[in-house]
Amino acid sequence: MKKEIPLSVPNLNPDITDNLRECIETGWVSTGGRFIVEFEKKVAAYVKTDDAVSTQSGTAGLHLALRVLGVEAGDEVIVPSLTFVAAINPVKYMGAEPVFMDCDDSLCLDADKLNRFCEEECSLVQGQLRNNRTGRRISALILVHIFGNLARMERIMAIARKYHLKVLEDATEALGSYYTEGQFAGCFAGTIGDMGVYSFNANKIITTGGGGMIVSPHRKYLDQARYLSITAKDDSLFFVHNEVGYNYRMLNLQAALGVSQIDELEAFILIKRRNLGHYQELLKDVKGLSFMSFAPYSRPNYWFYSLVVDEEEFGMSRNALMHELISSGIQCRPVWKLNHMQKPYAGCQVYRIEKAYHYEADILNLPCSTSLSGEDIQYICNKIKEKAR
Repeated sequence: MKKEIPLSVPNLNPDITDNLRECIETGWVSTGGRFIVEFEKKVAAYVKTDDAVSTQSGTAGLHLALRVLGVEAGDEVIVPSLTFVAAINPVKYMGAEPVFMDCDDSLCLDADKLNRFCEEECSLVQGQLRNNRTGRRISALILVHIFGNLARMERIMAIARKYHLKVLEDATEALGSYYTEGQFAGCFAGTIGDMGVYSFNANKIITTGGGGMIVSPHRKYLDQARYLSITAKDDSLFFVHNEVGYNYRMLNLQAALGVSQIDELEAFILIKRRNLGHYQELLKDVKGLSFMSFAPYSRPNYWFYSLVVDEEEFGMSRNALMHELISSGIQCRPVWKLNHMQKPYAGCQVYRIEKAYHYEADILNLPCSTSLSGEDIQYICNKIKEKAR
């Protein structure tokens, strides 16, 4: 019998309705209410930072962070090409231009190519990194911890400090991932750079339906982000606004979901790890298939399960396998189209992109919800085995 198995859906405890009922009964359903502050405190405590600032989406958080970090119109920002476009668009919101970088085998930004670009293609001029080709200031770097995997932050932070770059960690897919080795052992994704952002979209490991969160080791950055997120309101009685701000604060309804979900996060990570192991065991003898590994220096959150399909050995292309699984009721997805190939970014500078093309062509993300059953995984793997050479 055909099953219907989604890619990644929320796992919500029915007890969460008590929080929602309180919001409705008290009338606190918008950008004020006790759950917002409580959720901010819970996230901050979990990732071991002093504070956190909630937003209506991860994208809103990235936009605020770039503003706070001083990115200006006419600047350039170094970004990965292999990521969801929402990580790149805020650069354009600021009137700046992205410079696209390759990934390494973690799918995260290639630190060695980043260093080579700064060293060979740029110059430090009066404490600012300038692109030799365009003459523009490169003011910041956005790195994305792809699918919960962790970038080489020791190396990246050293390069950024050498070349005076602000570092924005897009940890929207990596809440719960942390380093187990090196200088940043014990540090969570998002807490190492100048600012970090999480997402609570419905497909993330925990959800508020939508929503995001900003963290930073710098109190002044968080204070500025909070101020800007509430329309830069200097006097709430007489509606005085001394800067152009944004209506970006999280809703109390969203936060009411979050205060319950954050308590489930570690349990969800254990389920994610167990289910990946089940997939790996069932498919270990199928030629031409392998799962992307997570960085050995980390405890990842195992958000997505990325299967690499070798067409020659497996006997079927990634796309063909994907469509066969979809026709069997199994929702699966490729990685994103590389952003330097997207129409809005045609003509932007691209630096030595090689591996990203391979992973764009060969990765297939399999269902990974924390509600996924062993029977579901068996069904998915049986369908995959049926298509093997």
